[in-house]
Amino acid sequence: MPGDSEDPNEGEQYHLEVEPGDVADAVLLPGNPERVPKITAFWDDSEEVGHHREYRTVTGTYEGAPISVTSTGIGSPSAAIAVEELARVGADTLLRVGSCGAIQPEMSVGDLVITTGAVRQEGTSAEYVREDYPSSADHEVVSALIAAAERLGYDYHTGITMSADSFYAGQGRPGFEGFEAAGSDRLVDDLREANVANIEMEASAILTLANVYDLRAGAVCTVYANRETGEFRTEGEQRAAETASLAVKLLARMDEIKRERGVDRWHAGLSLE
Repeated sequence: MPGDSEDPNEGEQYHLEVEPGDVADAVLLPGNPERVPKITAFWDDSEEVGHHREYRTVTGTYEGAPISVTSTGIGSPSAAIAVEELARVGADTLLRVGSCGAIQPEMSVGDLVITTGAVRQEGTSAEYVREDYPSSADHEVVSALIAAAERLGYDYHTGITMSADSFYAGQGRPGFEGFEAAGSDRLVDDLREANVANIEMEASAILTLANVYDLRAGAVCTVYANRETGEFRTEGEQRAAETASLAVKLLARMDEIKRERGVDRWHAGLSLE
């Protein structure tokens, strides 16, 4: 039996400071704690249930559907802690909501990128599974995010995301005093040629852990920069938040229809209408 120091999560979670019953089944995962009130502005109601370090958690409803949000901070290590502790208190659906750099020329600042799978260029998920284990988004979450973006009329793209462990060297940017990491001059070009859509820092760990723990997960990010065109603006932040919130409502409807039809998984033969 492990001692308290090995699993300090009896009741209230050590980092998130939430307990069973504090969060909804579906939780949005932005990085920045300051994004939390921007997300909950779309909701019917909300109440803060935990705030410790970078982790700020609020629970409420969106168009009648229960929903929560937990900020994860920057990077996969802290995002993995959020996944671990949210799963422990009963969450089963996780949607990363963030910003990214696009690397395909047709993607404009303000567009959305809905992740279908991720390149695991972060070290956190490697501490859970072997390096050739895939990081894939749940098809129900991807479908709900697409349906939400369509209903809201937002321009979106779907594709493979690369998750890095650093903002500078790991994403092919120069470091302090122009330092260049080995291979950084080809990194973005190689990813673009492999049809990778965008770069960010959390999705692959979230998706990998969700698959290991049999949870549903996906990611939607707003494009802040296009690495091909050089365009950069912090524009459209609210689009990812609204799309993810509506996706939770649609997932709740999907689950209701699955129960009515007696099936375990959503498929194209079912209808949200």
